Amino acid sequence: MESSRSRILIIGVAGGTGSGKTTVAIRVMENFKDDDVVLLHHDSYYLDRSHLPMREREAINYDHPSAFENDLLLEHLRGLRRGDPIQAPIYDYKTHTRMERTQAIGSARIVLVEGILVLEDPRLREVMDIRLFIDTDADIRFIRRLRRDVRERNRTPDSVMKQYLEVVRPMHLQFVEPSKRHAHVVIPEGGYNRVAIDLIVTKIKDILAVEGNRS
Repeated sequence: MESSRSRILIIGVAGGTGSGKTTVAIRVMENFKDDDVVLLHHDSYYLDRSHLPMREREAINYDHPSAFENDLLLEHLRGLRRGDPIQAPIYDYKTHTRMERTQAIGSARIVLVEGILVLEDPRLREVMDIRLFIDTDADIRFIRRLRRDVRERNRTPDSVMKQYLEVVRPMHLQFVEPSKRHAHVVIPEGGYNRVAIDLIVTKIKDILAVEGNRS
């Protein structure tokens, strides 16, 4: 963990697919001014596979750590900590490619970065001031993923179930679940756990207040 003297807090939010990571991040963000907090999605940093045929793109294991461009994410997190704006990539899930346009993100006092594997890479953990893991039952996570992929990513139920059994579940057990031991706080029930979210928000405000008094 980097020195707490930094005015910019980087908070990692990890957990399995469909665990409610984004919901928790949004619940936290609701307690701060819009220009005080930004949110990065690890999924935006999938490696660009536009040079591959569609069939090969579809066969890639996107739940493995090697699917992500963590070097770029790390560079962006360090930039935000310095107070520099970044151009975050935008990923197209339907074509498995990175779009040409990017998203301009300015620095803020609080940077949230969420994704299933954000606690798996020790380099990412090192720049995080607070590390959270959202712990949600596997059956609930699967149902959420099934609904999302069918509605938003043009997938068939059979393809979602096949991918879950052959890729998602094994990768969760091998990489995601073990990363829970690196979390400072484990939050059961995700965004529905208002007590845990309130405690996290209070902790963030306390840290920022202390750092503000030091400046």
